[in-house]
Amino acid sequence: MRRTSFEDMNCSIAQCLEVVGEWWTLLIVRDALFGVTRFDDFRSRLGIARNVLTQRLEYLVAQDIMTREPYQENPPRYDYRLTEKGRALWTVIAAMRQWGDTFAAPDGPPIETVHKSCGHTMTVEPVCSSCGEHVHRRDLRLQLGPGAHSPDLLPTAGH
Repeated sequence: MRRTSFEDMNCSIAQCLEVVGEWWTLLIVRDALFGVTRFDDFRSRLGIARNVLTQRLEYLVAQDIMTREPYQENPPRYDYRLTEKGRALWTVIAAMRQWGDTFAAPDGPPIETVHKSCGHTMTVEPVCSSCGEHVHRRDLRLQLGPGAHSPDLLPTAGH
């Protein structure tokens, strides 16, 4: 079944999903964030079919999420490493992990992220990048940004 493309949708979330919305993609990025770089290691950790992994890695390289660096010539073998664009998905993965820990892990988190400096388990906490105040949805309002192509992007009040 072919998925819908969001390529023409004027929405940053839709554009992100266009790149990382296929379920294997974020699991590959998750493992890369944990330090996995080799094809066979991705394959064994994820239990993913070779052809699917090949397609996903090629796509991630084409999207500049990962680079492919040779480490062996005969036979050719490559490391797959996250680019800056790929490493920036860390906050997305961390938020998804936290949501899963809260709502889909009845026995508790399978993995905890511990802050090296203080030794405590880290959670994702949205804060304002200007004043540092913790932010909740109710503290925000939407307004059109410079990339808006239509005022219809904003939801109508009460709907």
